[in-house]
Amino acid sequence: MTEELDLEQDEQELFEHLRIVADKGQAALRLDKFLMNRVENTSRNRIQNAIDSGSVLVNEKAVKASYKVKPLDVITVVLPDPPRDTEVYPEDIPLDIIYEDDDVLLVNKQAGMVVHPGFNNYTGTLVNALTFHLNQLPTLPGNTGRPGLVHRIDKDTSGLLIIAKNEWAMTFLAKQFYEHSIARKYIALVWGDLKEDGTVTGYIGRNMKDRRIMDIYDDPEKGKWSVTHYKILKRLGYVTLVECQLETGRTHQIRAHMKFIGHPLFNDESYGGHKILKGTTFTKYKQFVDNCFALLPRQALHAKSLGFEHPKTKEFLHFEVPIPEDFRLALEKWENYSTNTVD
Repeated sequence: MTEELDLEQDEQELFEHLRIVADKGQAALRLDKFLMNRVENTSRNRIQNAIDSGSVLVNEKAVKASYKVKPLDVITVVLPDPPRDTEVYPEDIPLDIIYEDDDVLLVNKQAGMVVHPGFNNYTGTLVNALTFHLNQLPTLPGNTGRPGLVHRIDKDTSGLLIIAKNEWAMTFLAKQFYEHSIARKYIALVWGDLKEDGTVTGYIGRNMKDRRIMDIYDDPEKGKWSVTHYKILKRLGYVTLVECQLETGRTHQIRAHMKFIGHPLFNDESYGGHKILKGTTFTKYKQFVDNCFALLPRQALHAKSLGFEHPKTKEFLHFEVPIPEDFRLALEKWENYSTNTVD
């Protein structure tokens, strides 16, 4: 019996759980540090153990943690257990479709909807809804479980997303995102009185203590280069309405950047914006802010506009959607408060 079990273990198939292709501009970086920046919900010990056990391959070969990742290296994590079923099941979920043709689809995503299936969210996602709507979505290497997606926005961020309906469109759009030629603008309500328009830059990577959030570093070994331009739209006393234009599109980029300059997004729990950060100590003011939080129970961020070159016609298309009702109602309360309050 023991011999049979050993034989079974020797012949056990290895399954690919993760595949990452290093960027063209990737600086030489230790493999363990590279994976810490790229893998969600993990720890340094787990990564080092996976490398030491030979479960992490670079260009199909096992390497040490000290291996320096180079541009276009293919890093895979292989384990003896198959990953969770990555098939996306269609679900009849209503979609707010802004534009659709044979190649692309633009959706105005509602706040609260997860974009693609993942840990703890395998149903009810935008991709489940798209699979029902379109029957078939294109996939490319490294995009398993996220068919048609060339970018994403956070669960509690509302606004525009573009979806590719075929492989050519997916490749063409992905290239535009890689070259940062997609025009994207967001509307955000942030804590504090911003004095002037500006730009936030830095290397964005995972927080060393909490892997669910991002930090800004001045060390290229700790993250990816990121750039956000912001413009003041309206000053409302203790908060400011801004328009953010992305030059790069990193995870939580606007949320982390605004926190970094001391102006977290209003009601952004992950980045500290769910507390009263500016204002008076009066009970009446606290009640006012709590009422705003109740109207907008998420971070005040909306993907307002998106412009891109069409994969087939090569025409530059531009789309814009208004802020949703929850954001509008909270903004109106702040506008009224700002107008009627005398400092």
